[in-house]
Amino acid sequence: MPALAQADFDTKAKFAILMDEDSGTVIFQKDADLPMEPASMAKLMTIAVVFNEIRSGRLSMTDEFFVSEHAWRTGGASSGGSTMFAELNSQISVENLIRSVIIQSGNDAAIILAEGIAGSEGSFAAMMNELGEEIGLADSHFTNPTGLPDPDMYVTARDLADLARYLIREFPEYYHYFSEPEMEWNGIKQPNRNSLVELGIGVDGLKTGHTEAAGYGSVISTDEGGRRLVAVLHGLTSMAQRTEEGRKLITWGARAFERVAAYPEGAVVAYANVYGGTSPSVGLVGEGEVALYLPRGSRKCLNAQVNYTGPLLPPVMQGDQIAELQVFCDDQLVQTAPLYAAETVGEGDIVRKATDALKQLALGWL
Repeated sequence: MPALAQADFDTKAKFAILMDEDSGTVIFQKDADLPMEPASMAKLMTIAVVFNEIRSGRLSMTDEFFVSEHAWRTGGASSGGSTMFAELNSQISVENLIRSVIIQSGNDAAIILAEGIAGSEGSFAAMMNELGEEIGLADSHFTNPTGLPDPDMYVTARDLADLARYLIREFPEYYHYFSEPEMEWNGIKQPNRNSLVELGIGVDGLKTGHTEAAGYGSVISTDEGGRRLVAVLHGLTSMAQRTEEGRKLITWGARAFERVAAYPEGAVVAYANVYGGTSPSVGLVGEGEVALYLPRGSRKCLNAQVNYTGPLLPPVMQGDQIAELQVFCDDQLVQTAPLYAAETVGEGDIVRKATDALKQLALGWL
């Protein structure tokens, strides 16, 4: 936990995280790894699955899906939730369904997409969880495409931030949908539910959510002069509070911190010992450039260390996350960044293992 940052900022949200989109570095967090109800923010995973289907060629923007009675009753106007106002038995293009899910948070649109792609909400939820596992969302589980309450569905603020980063990096050609100010369907015009988009503070996405039990939440992204931040807040008491707390967190992150390029992409930050491998150690690199977000004026007090559980046992695969760079200011932890294996280290021969065993017996592992 960045303790120095915590001393300078707090939020009324029950759960929160602020992250550098490029590096994944956490600037601020509050109970970011505790499970929470996703509400409509779960629709970001729905959209991620849809975008992947389009990328694979199994789906196109011009395909049309049928509006079933289930989608109409569960997500339509009579349901009382956010809706596209899709007409029963009509056909709607994939692009308009995507726009509705993102801009209007249409529950009916999300269900129509799920049924059109996978046949049912349950089958589509399995696709959501499969993609979540591929992305690395270790503490989230999805049971429907809408985010409607289900005791078996949960996410964490950290996982939602990582999901937002995935969408931003993998599908830049579709990102413009998140900042569209409004959408009209069936003669009804609805504004973008993310009110921060209209405030002129650089916010251009991504998704809001609300249920009576969970409160109000949002996944936010902003681009400040080429420096993109991603924030997640949840558990707020009103739309107005959600807007204000989101604005405060994003503004604070942009003003109170500076971005420092510590290591260029591919540069080895440190080495981790490998026991019985084809190499005695493996280089550690960041995810792209290792960039640190640091409190302005704190550079003189900084020192850093690399933490990992070792020695590592082979095989160590290139890209495995195996360590963490920790940055301190006067013994206070202010920043962390994940580190990954720069190359693969296989299992060594018996001579290598014997040498390492003797080293450990005689000297301990250095």
